[in-house]
Amino acid sequence: MTASRIPDRPIDAVLCDVDNVIRFYDTAPLAELERAAGLPEGTTADVAFAPELDLPLLLGKITKEKWVHSIASALTGLVPRAQARELGAALANAPTRCDDAVVDMLRRVRRRVPLVLVTNATLDLERDLESLGLADLADHVVNSARVGVAKPEREIYEIAAERAQAPVQRCLFVDDRIENVEAAVALGMSGVHYLGPAGLRTAVGSLFDG
Repeated sequence: MTASRIPDRPIDAVLCDVDNVIRFYDTAPLAELERAAGLPEGTTADVAFAPELDLPLLLGKITKEKWVHSIASALTGLVPRAQARELGAALANAPTRCDDAVVDMLRRVRRRVPLVLVTNATLDLERDLESLGLADLADHVVNSARVGVAKPEREIYEIAAERAQAPVQRCLFVDDRIENVEAAVALGMSGVHYLGPAGLRTAVGSLFDG
């Protein structure tokens, strides 16, 4: 299943997600802790990313520390409190890496058109991008925790297009979550459901200089 709509017209801006497109998390340490606790792998994430816990974080209403506290509270019925907090902290502080191939493509794209990062993230995002060496990757960053609205709500796409100074119909939106791409396409944008660098290269290749 794909929501991609490859550009069939000139593109004036590229709007790109961060997590699972540019930045990836190493969940192996968390999985090891879950096994030690006798929990199925993924239990902590299932709890943490439930809307009632996750959305306040992504809208900037709570800190990551408060989020970890909420995760621990939800897990306490399954494991002892100290272990629950350890699991929550392991998820929140999972090691990250960036995909150098994608970063290189996006830097090349930015030589031709504005690049805007559009992401459901935390108040720590700017610091995280700096630690990954990505503080200068994009012209603008639209972070849900800063603007108070999250994908797939229409407003966050409109904010991103406005910052790019491009009509929505001439924006290309890239995201790993199909519902987010569908929302962008419904608004009139071209869209790429990110499944790997090859698909992104197909969508933006015409923008490469040189």
